[in-house]
Amino acid sequence: MTKRTKVLIALSFPLQFILIKILGNYPEFIETYYSNGLYPYVSKLFRIVFGWIPFSIGDIFYTIAGILIIRYIYKNYRLVRKEYKRILLDIYITITVAYFAFHLLWGMNYYRLPLYKSLELDRKYTTEELVNFTERAIAKANSIQYQITQNDTIKVKVPYKSSEIFEKTMNGYENFSAKQPQFEFSHRSLKTSIYSGFLTTMGFSGYINPFTNEAQINGRIPVYKFPVTASHEKAHQIGYSAENEANFIGCMAAFYNDDIYFQYGAYNFMVWHCLKEVHNRDKDEYERLKLTLNSGIQKNYDEVRAFWTSHKNPLKPMFKFTFDQFLKANNQSGGILSYSYVVSLLVNYDKKHTLVP
Repeated sequence: MTKRTKVLIALSFPLQFILIKILGNYPEFIETYYSNGLYPYVSKLFRIVFGWIPFSIGDIFYTIAGILIIRYIYKNYRLVRKEYKRILLDIYITITVAYFAFHLLWGMNYYRLPLYKSLELDRKYTTEELVNFTERAIAKANSIQYQITQNDTIKVKVPYKSSEIFEKTMNGYENFSAKQPQFEFSHRSLKTSIYSGFLTTMGFSGYINPFTNEAQINGRIPVYKFPVTASHEKAHQIGYSAENEANFIGCMAAFYNDDIYFQYGAYNFMVWHCLKEVHNRDKDEYERLKLTLNSGIQKNYDEVRAFWTSHKNPLKPMFKFTFDQFLKANNQSGGILSYSYVVSLLVNYDKKHTLVP
């Protein structure tokens, strides 16, 4: 690469940044020309190319990138004082290219029209509406838990391998997209991450690789969490970057799945997030509702809590803080708390479509 080319690439970074921030003020434009225009073709192409491979190509790319970075540091650390301008320019160019690729291949979805607008939902809801929805979700979760175990004190165990769960996610998207066509999904590219141990250390259940459009699942999390987690990551693949929206779509894809274990995962997910929000608004109602929950469901919650507690480490808060700042920098003002905003979508979708009878 010539010096002139390097300078031109370097100069493009501020222009990219300004352009993205300007376009971010026009979500209808992003929705029309990127999220429903360019992006579906790009994402589908990557899923076709990489989806059939049983392991994560994205994780391999990250491994190679890590090796190249270490190699670069090894070759250049003695030259920092003499050639610091060249080294800084190399680093700046790498960041510029990665920034461009990230937004072109996936990241512009952070600026699309909010889901509550495209679904024509209210954004606010009352505590009474929340409690009513939570009561009905608990009743349904209790019913499915008992149907599976025939005992309200036994936690649910999913009898599938991860590959079977990944295959079954398609059914939920097929059924959900029959009601809401914008959530149509094709060409599965869903895999267990080879860095599941690292994801556990960071405190994450999964992620999407924005450069290969592969959905990665942490293979170490409790298996009953796989259906909703896998469906959540697939929501990212079809262009819903916001975490609350991916939570909602993932929950709905599990909810509409014909498999009872997926349905249990959806109701378990709903109840967990709704109870947290009830606790924030009315602690007395929270205590009352919590007592109506089958102890088998509570044991599933305890299973997840015990898993993350057993993997506590000093680095986890740093990773969480970094991800929080990443989300805030990408049009999610609530940062990592935006995961919980799914309750608004659930309650208001139920008000319009009677999600839980």
